[in-house]
Amino acid sequence: MLKGNVPILSTAFDNRGAVDMASIERLVAFLMEQGVNGLALFGNASEGYALTTGEKQAILTRVKQMVGDLPVVAAAGGASPMAAIEDIKRVTDLGATVAMVNPPSVIKPSPEAAQEFFGLVVEGTDIDIMIQDAPLMTGVNLPVPTLVNICKASERVKYIKVEQPPTTLKITLLMEALENSATLFGGLNAGFLFEELERGAIGTMPACEFPDVINNILGQYFNGNREGARETFYRYLPFLRYGVQPNIGVSIHKEVLHASGIFATNHVRNPARYIDNVTRRELFDILEILPLSIMRKSS
Repeated sequence: MLKGNVPILSTAFDNRGAVDMASIERLVAFLMEQGVNGLALFGNASEGYALTTGEKQAILTRVKQMVGDLPVVAAAGGASPMAAIEDIKRVTDLGATVAMVNPPSVIKPSPEAAQEFFGLVVEGTDIDIMIQDAPLMTGVNLPVPTLVNICKASERVKYIKVEQPPTTLKITLLMEALENSATLFGGLNAGFLFEELERGAIGTMPACEFPDVINNILGQYFNGNREGARETFYRYLPFLRYGVQPNIGVSIHKEVLHASGIFATNHVRNPARYIDNVTRRELFDILEILPLSIMRKSS
């Protein structure tokens, strides 16, 4: 079963905007050294929305070669059940362990239509499914009863990534209603990780430049050191909060990856935005007092 720290893999680009596979390989090697519990590809923090089908295939193929049996979650889907099934089959054939699927968002589905969509997706595929409940990104609200019905209708809908604020309240409602038919992950860059764990989440899927911090929090919590987990979480909260800012979050993650020497550039693809010099200075002021393992690679 998937659990623990499953960071979203950032996508590296060179100065011309082409995928930089060498930088991605350095990042994967670093995350493997840190002992993450899985990797997630093509989510929002991966700039998955800006990648071509061919680029995704190349990245997933190389990542699978590097990580072996480590679970790989691949975001896949589409604006209709048929489009989603085709995309999910593609990542399945390339070795993904779990497909993370959003509801269609071009035409916003009703709760009933969303339930039908996921039913058709499960019927047309043979991989475990994680529902990404991210209305801030999709504009689609998935009520708790809808999510519960989707999960109880199929054993292959095993996970929900809860990203509808307040995540804590929704996690509590889902825990009460799911009756162990699915397990819950947090998101939103782990900004409510401690509270999500307290309410029943079994892991999180944050950005990828601070696996040591997340491993520390999860390790302490699951080993019974609740106070230690809370202290570490509260200490790093300013940094977690900084990386979830709309439109510039991807750039913030890449600034750290570039400064560490793992990524050769800080390039982001349109429509993501670069941060300005004031924001960059604020970011690295935070990191002067909140050490990350990744930054030691540049020293």
